[in-house]
Amino acid sequence: MPQGPTAPDVRVHTDLARLRELEGHARALTFLPRQPAGSALNGRHASRMRGRGLNFEELRGYLPGDDVRSIDWKVTARTGKPHVRIYSEERDRPALLLVDQRQSMFFGSRLNMKSVTAAETAALAAFRILDVGDRVGGIVFNDHGMTEIKPQRSQRALHALIAAIVEQNQVLRADTQPMPEASPLNAPLLAAARLARHDHLVIVISDFDGIDGQTQELISSIARHNDVISVLIEDPIAREPPKDLQMVASDGRMQMTIDTGIGDAFFRLQDTTARRLEGVLSWQQSLGIPVLSLSSGEETVAQVRRLMGRLPARRTNSR
Repeated sequence: MPQGPTAPDVRVHTDLARLRELEGHARALTFLPRQPAGSALNGRHASRMRGRGLNFEELRGYLPGDDVRSIDWKVTARTGKPHVRIYSEERDRPALLLVDQRQSMFFGSRLNMKSVTAAETAALAAFRILDVGDRVGGIVFNDHGMTEIKPQRSQRALHALIAAIVEQNQVLRADTQPMPEASPLNAPLLAAARLARHDHLVIVISDFDGIDGQTQELISSIARHNDVISVLIEDPIAREPPKDLQMVASDGRMQMTIDTGIGDAFFRLQDTTARRLEGVLSWQQSLGIPVLSLSSGEETVAQVRRLMGRLPARRTNSR
């Protein structure tokens, strides 16, 4: 009996169906400032999260039961009667997801390609952000350019973002030659600074390959007026490269064979990857922004649950 076409491996290239499956998982997550106790954003770094603010609604006379902390003492002194300031919670905070789909992300030694883990993480975040009523948009970028989706509170914007991620993910190939003048991470960060001028949640999902001094300056500039979360996508090989690794690396023009079993190649590779990881992780101290590490060698949903925490189950009234 003839065999049908082999189904695409979603660990190598994701698709719309796979990312849409994550919507149900996203409802149990929180990217909000009040994190569950087990969240990586709880505690010291969570204090930097601005969250939703308060909008001034009106000034009115004090009524029994009003919080005395809301009394406007200047107006009270001027009128001789107690007045309170009434605020409503600001329920809309736009979120901008920067999703890295460059050639450096098309690598995986154990489970997923890093590009797939980044795509799944972005989908989980996008579904959850829209679910709580915030606007969601993003910048999906590769070595050739980027697609911008301005934050909107609509399914259309969310689907446009998911479609852009899938489109760029599916064109990644092992034999693709990166452009000599490939777009660095700084280009989408400049675009993010233009789109997210203040009070946005900016989530950067990348392996942060090719970062430099300007990268840190841009991240710092964005973080002055917005909440920034850096999601570092790693392959297990980055932290513990095997001593018998043999691979071919290319910059798009030249290529070389790396064999960690020869000479000091293992130690040089280990030092290079360690310095890059330490550079990104140091942003927690130097810039005061959360840096969350996700491994392409583990299932994405389980990792995000551990890092971001799960919302407590809603209680139902029993009769």
